Amino acid sequence: MASATPRSTAPQRTAHAAFASAGSPYFATVLALMAVVVVLSNIGATKGVTFGPIVTDGGFFLFPMAYILGDVVSEVYGFKAARRAIVTTFALSAFTSLCFWVIIALPGAEWYEGQEALAATLGPVWQIVAASLLGFAAGQTLNSWVLVRMKERFGERGLVARLIGSTGVGEFADTLIFCSIAAGVIGITDAGTFVNYVVVGFLYKTAVEVILVPVTSAVIAWFKRREPTYAA
Repeated sequence: MASATPRSTAPQRTAHAAFASAGSPYFATVLALMAVVVVLSNIGATKGVTFGPIVTDGGFFLFPMAYILGDVVSEVYGFKAARRAIVTTFALSAFTSLCFWVIIALPGAEWYEGQEALAATLGPVWQIVAASLLGFAAGQTLNSWVLVRMKERFGERGLVARLIGSTGVGEFADTLIFCSIAAGVIGITDAGTFVNYVVVGFLYKTAVEVILVPVTSAVIAWFKRREPTYAA
């Protein structure tokens, strides 16, 4: 009778998801950049913009940067740090909108001639901010959750796959929520233009992030190398 083949007692290798401490000054820098980008994109979004048949808004070139920075936070610092960044950015955007409201409401000097332009430009911002905040909170949370769960499953492998996968989920939720609220503010009233606005916004933002995946990957690698608490 043949003897049974002995089973290997070697431990099975499992994926390991490493994250750095959010107490790092690098995290504070990324958080500040993220907040500035979102605030500026909210202001730019009050302007409707067209490129031939393409309908978008003045913040179109800024907002994808917020998701790229969100990917850096999620990949390097984890979901809890990403959630803190989302909440902080949310609060600062709301505070910015409140400040604009106060500035518009203040009585203008007799020689000041820009009140109407100021109100027309910054007056709708609170509605854009509401759209942006709801979309940003939902989209970034989903983006971070998907990215971190994929990392916990596969470890350091598959960074490009999780960047692209999380982007698709997060950007779709963000774009749909934002456009549904902001469309009327920037003058979009018919269904065809609205669908154009949503589809173009989603495809553009997603395409930008996909194109910049090599840059995002390089930035993430830079942070990982320099964070003393990150141990892959």
